[in-house]
Amino acid sequence: MTIKGSCHCGAVAFEIDGEIPAQLTRCTCSFCAKRGAVTAAFAPEQFRLLPPPSGDSSYRWQTRQVAHHFCPLCGCATFSDSPAFQTDGSWDGHTRRITVNARLFDDFDAATAAVTVIDGKHLW
Repeated sequence: MTIKGSCHCGAVAFEIDGEIPAQLTRCTCSFCAKRGAVTAAFAPEQFRLLPPPSGDSSYRWQTRQVAHHFCPLCGCATFSDSPAFQTDGSWDGHTRRITVNARLFDDFDAATAAVTVIDGKHLW
């Protein structure tokens, strides 16, 4: 299955090879709480920007290991490229993950999906 989605203005569009997970994720860290996204995680090779946007915008904070991308035109949070942290905050030091804002998926209502909450406020 191919998941398709885009930001509000369409400047950042993407495809994902895979299924929408049965459980989405909401993180409670200070950044994610303000951003309000619920996310679905994928391996980097599953995710493609279509075409890559001409002006990529991202935000990094604290350890700078996570790049939180957003559309430079409409401001929608699109995806994050991060270490593949486990729910306890550990990481193997190599594996990465793309977490995509599920609210941007075409023909999908993220508000009706099951959500797991990660206590990012206390983990990182």
